[in-house]
Amino acid sequence: MLTILSLFGRSPFAPLQSHMECVSRCVHCLPDLLVGLEQKDVSQLERVAEEIARFEHDADLIKNDIRNHLPKSLFLPIDRGNLLDILTLQDRIADKVQDAAVVVNLKPLELLPIFKEEFKLFLHKNIETFDEAKLIIKELHELVESSFGGIEAEKVRSMVDQVAYREHEVDLIQRQLLKSLFKAEEQLTYVTFHQWQRLFESIAAISNLSENLAYRVRMTLELK
Repeated sequence: MLTILSLFGRSPFAPLQSHMECVSRCVHCLPDLLVGLEQKDVSQLERVAEEIARFEHDADLIKNDIRNHLPKSLFLPIDRGNLLDILTLQDRIADKVQDAAVVVNLKPLELLPIFKEEFKLFLHKNIETFDEAKLIIKELHELVESSFGGIEAEKVRSMVDQVAYREHEVDLIQRQLLKSLFKAEEQLTYVTFHQWQRLFESIAAISNLSENLAYRVRMTLELK
């Protein structure tokens, strides 16, 4: 396995990209959670939660390694503080996925017909928004090569706008989802109603943090 120092030797952003891969593994476990909910399969939900916890732990190990071994003598094309801010935002996405996995395993949840399709779309759009942000992180090396300017910089700015639009779509779906949840209030216990609310909030945080991550990269561009 490559060490953090060797990753920095290849590219100043390779460690961030390595960390983002672990975060992505967490996020892309979410459809398996949905399957568990649809099938009311408790063992599936527990298995996926354990898998997410393992990926989140892997991301934490990389995060801590980066923080502990960020070479002070190494020239970085962006401020170290900005690099660490990007790392923190990525890590918070993995944390929110784990939060969602914990919530669905607190007490059996029934995916009611009144909001089933909206919830599936909501989950899909959050993952889609994250994937758009991940593409931006993949572009960081090319930004260095272009000295944070020219066509590559404009490309990344356009990608940031796309992430913001995706996040806006998620907001609209979430509002409708909450309306449907309140319509179903009488079919839910007090506990399960608030359990669904917590689940919606944890999943929505994925797109919110993805947008913040995209804006942080754009802020880095504007500071160059």
